[in-house]
Amino acid sequence: MIKRTHILFVLCALCIMFNSCITAKKVNYMQEPDRHIPHYADTLSFEDYTLREGDRLYIYVYSLDPKITQMYNAGGNSSYLRQQTNGGGMNGSYDLYTYLVDEDGNIDFPTIGKVPVLGLTTREVKYKLEEELGTLMKEIPGFSSVSVETNIVQRSFSVIGMQSGRYSITKEKMTIFEALAMAGDIGEFGDRAEIKLVREKDGQTVIKTFDVRSKDIINSEYYYVEPNDIIYIRKIGGYQFGINSAATAVSVVATSISFGVFVYSVVQTCINLTKKAQQGGQP
Repeated sequence: MIKRTHILFVLCALCIMFNSCITAKKVNYMQEPDRHIPHYADTLSFEDYTLREGDRLYIYVYSLDPKITQMYNAGGNSSYLRQQTNGGGMNGSYDLYTYLVDEDGNIDFPTIGKVPVLGLTTREVKYKLEEELGTLMKEIPGFSSVSVETNIVQRSFSVIGMQSGRYSITKEKMTIFEALAMAGDIGEFGDRAEIKLVREKDGQTVIKTFDVRSKDIINSEYYYVEPNDIIYIRKIGGYQFGINSAATAVSVVATSISFGVFVYSVVQTCINLTKKAQQGGQP
């Protein structure tokens, strides 16, 4: 005979099953702020990246004098190297045209020697090298002016948690949505409400938490990804089966009860038929 406790167990299991769903509120982007989705103040700003220890800097010197070009660039093709730089890539030959920012914040540049670049933007390094090379070139008979192109190579960000990987920053301004798209999006059970961003700022590591579902994100400090950023996406965990909409909750509960009553009726009918069959079989 089927016991009532078994029936209750079935009903509980059905309720859990029907409540095991993810609502659109949890996964949709560009939502209007409300009591569940935060509002972010207009703090959008894009600051040029400043060089740090361990960065690699691509430098190409242009001159009308082929000897000067050969001396500083070893005959490298600037168009090819620029393509490699924009892609954030690096290969064995390309490594010859990059300069490492050492622990003292310097690069070692031909004919100049140690050049302090720590904390400078690529534009500031360009002007600095053009000034110092211009001073050197004036001492050479038949002086030819030079111009310098600079760029950072191996610019990347990392994603950990639900998605994991390291990805190249392929453009000057990369948004959080472009970064997530490169990583294959967050996934159904990733927590969009509590994205953690680990970022180096003024020599310190800063951890900030934001809700990527909010429409206001496009005006916030979290919108642009910076080199060496780490984006942590955690699993929703115990909340992945929850419902954060009152209307949806009422609907699911009503459906669960209705289905549970139906199952209970079927089970009860089976019990009654079994009893009748047992009674009919008695002498």
